[in-house]
Amino acid sequence: MSGLGVLVFILASGLAWGQSGAAGSASAPGVPSPTSGLPAVGPPVAEARALTETFYGSKVADKYRWLEDSSSVETRKWVAGEMAYTRAVLDPVAGRDAIHARLAELLRIGEIGVPRIAGKYYFYTRRDGLQNQPVLYVREGLDGKDRALVDVNLLAADGTVALDWYWPAEHGKYVAYGTSSGGSEISTLHVIETKTGNLLPDTIERTRACSLAWSLNNSGFYYTRYPKKGDVPEGQERYNRHVFYHELGTDPERDDKIFGEGRDAEDWPSVSLDNDGRMLLITVDQGWTKSELFLMDLRKGTPPTRITAGKNFLYSASVYNGRVYILTNEDAPRFRMFVTEAGEYDRDDWKEIIPQTGGVLKDAPIYGGKIFAQYEQNASSQLKVFSVDGTLAGNLELPAIGTVFGSGGKFDHDEIFYGFESFTVAPAIYRYSVEKREVVPWAKVDAPAIDASAYEVEQEWYHSKDGTRVPMFLVHKKGLKKDGHNPTLLTGYGGFSVSLTPSFDAENFIWLERGGIYAVANLRGGAEFGEEWHRAGMLEKKQNVFDDFAAAAEYLMAEKYTDREHLAAEGASNGGLLMGAMITQRPELFRAVVCRVPLLDMLRYQNFQIARLWIPEFGTAESPEQFKWLYAYSPYHHVKAGVEYPAVLFMTGDSDSRVDPMHARKMAALMQSVGKGEVLLRVEAGAGHGVGTGVSKRIEEGTDLWGFLWGQVGVR
Repeated sequence: MSGLGVLVFILASGLAWGQSGAAGSASAPGVPSPTSGLPAVGPPVAEARALTETFYGSKVADKYRWLEDSSSVETRKWVAGEMAYTRAVLDPVAGRDAIHARLAELLRIGEIGVPRIAGKYYFYTRRDGLQNQPVLYVREGLDGKDRALVDVNLLAADGTVALDWYWPAEHGKYVAYGTSSGGSEISTLHVIETKTGNLLPDTIERTRACSLAWSLNNSGFYYTRYPKKGDVPEGQERYNRHVFYHELGTDPERDDKIFGEGRDAEDWPSVSLDNDGRMLLITVDQGWTKSELFLMDLRKGTPPTRITAGKNFLYSASVYNGRVYILTNEDAPRFRMFVTEAGEYDRDDWKEIIPQTGGVLKDAPIYGGKIFAQYEQNASSQLKVFSVDGTLAGNLELPAIGTVFGSGGKFDHDEIFYGFESFTVAPAIYRYSVEKREVVPWAKVDAPAIDASAYEVEQEWYHSKDGTRVPMFLVHKKGLKKDGHNPTLLTGYGGFSVSLTPSFDAENFIWLERGGIYAVANLRGGAEFGEEWHRAGMLEKKQNVFDDFAAAAEYLMAEKYTDREHLAAEGASNGGLLMGAMITQRPELFRAVVCRVPLLDMLRYQNFQIARLWIPEFGTAESPEQFKWLYAYSPYHHVKAGVEYPAVLFMTGDSDSRVDPMHARKMAALMQSVGKGEVLLRVEAGAGHGVGTGVSKRIEEGTDLWGFLWGQVGVR
């Protein structure tokens, strides 16, 4: 996956487990009731404290504001009580031991990253067996032996230290990489010498999601860093990402600030160098609909000069042989490519070389002197190779309908690597020779624990509330009978221009192999059909996303795939917001909902963690107009007494530095106070937004998640 991480998480239903006054068990025939042996008492009661605010004439209650304070003794005591209750509910669920054992088998299926070329070296990440975290390997020469260069598994026995990112130097002499602990993603930069494995003394804090470009002589690098506390007003240390230059062996606190001073605190700059090491390209993202490009001539010592026109479009680029190759959706929602001379800053000098087509041009880096273009057509990847003048040089055939999940190469190096996966195809890496125009397999993930041939993938289209046609992938066993009772898990995201294309997740097979259907809806707000599709699901149009998802659920039932008693939904992060909207807007559609690391209080979300970065996507209650549409769907503000809600499992991590866990806490407390249906809260200690979560924690989290779902929809 991917975008802001890219980015995605889970579920809800009306079956109550041992809660007084709620609906009784409705387990499928022959399936043990999940309620057996559960405590008669309910979850701890969160004190409702009177608090009302007025927004532009509208009075808004917030009875659980006190649960926003993660550090308070009261909050911690309440969370401890919630966790005890959740354990009392989930631990006795029938089949739990079998789920745990099968997940351990499935997660032995490893992971692999796309190689990065640096001189004679190939760097890539790989996780094998039950290793908690991927290891960074280096291979000297195409046929050389792999050697572990950075193994963060050795840094924490519980697997809570993650390798966040890495950037090899131009000729592979050094590698800069970032690590963080507890799922925080707050990286510390280190530098290691490739040949010896020795760490250099250079250590730089506050390098979250670092963008980095090495000078060609390996003497230093340009990189992005955040300010330390005290250097900016309270809370602003999460923003103000600036570009610096670091000379190896010097004090990082004295690094030259290259870019960012005086700009908006929410700007997100990243850096890259051209093939000559002369031109530094700075790309500045401003939300998910606008970016700017700046070029700095390092030889002349000129300051960064903007080469875009300040319009509300997206731009990315590569600088090669003195020319700038610009990928943009400027007046082309499915993107096109221009070229201009590096010293020319007039928009009229741009020349279009790859026009917009029916597919979405997702990425177009220059490798081996060619443009390596990745397209998306109906939520599935396509690859094309163009000459730098825009002439089509060939199409690369992919193994199946699926996803190209990354690429790697160098400006003037013959090799191009790319990764491919699909719902039933484990990740594999392919090597393309530019000169020979040949594709050969390079590495793959073995998946002996599953029989991929037993499953099939369909893509179906349905109509949303306003008539818009929306696609949906369905994965299930071959020979499925549409009897209206198949256990079905529906997921979606619908935001931040993230496409949900076919991807491999070993955990899903614990659902599929027991006859379940896994459904992925490609909602508006994503990028599956370009920027128009994205903008149709953001800001004042966010309700379209919720309508698209509800229509997917209705379609699954109308076509006899499933019914309400066997339909569950899942989503995380922005997808967790989607789950919150389904819980409060369409509770009658789902038996169960898993809602992970969610945004739920949309009037106050921007006040926590890094959420001000998302105002361009959602809006903010600080604006009278935007308050209206946020308040109209904000899940926390639409929980009502007397409604038969689905059973809900809220899942969050106490170290989440993206979406604050206060959302899940407040929503769980409020829903439990209305007394209808089961509501569980699971808070994982030492975990964040999901990125970098170790396998051991994934097994424990998955055991709870799938146990909850199995019990709710009657999986045998």
